[in-house]
Amino acid sequence: MPDTTKDRSDTAAQKGQVRLATVVIVVAFVAWMAASAIGGALGLPARFAFLLDLACMAALIWALVVLYRVWRLRQNNGV
Repeated sequence: MPDTTKDRSDTAAQKGQVRLATVVIVVAFVAWMAASAIGGALGLPARFAFLLDLACMAALIWALVVLYRVWRLRQNNGV
C-alpha cells in the first residue's frame, strides 16, 4: 500500500514553495516599480537604480530556480 501521507506532505510542501515564489515575484516587481518611481522623483543617483535592479533580478532568479525545482520534482513523481 503506498504511503499517501508522505505524498500529501510532499505536495503540500511543493504548493508552499510555489506560493512563496509567487509572493517573491509579485513583491519584487511592485518594489522595483515603486522604488524606480520614487528614486526618479527624488533624483537619486543611477548607482542606486542599478543596485535596486540587481536586487530585483536576484529575487526573480531565486524564484525561477525554486519554480524549476518544483517542476522537476513533479515531473519525476508523475504528479
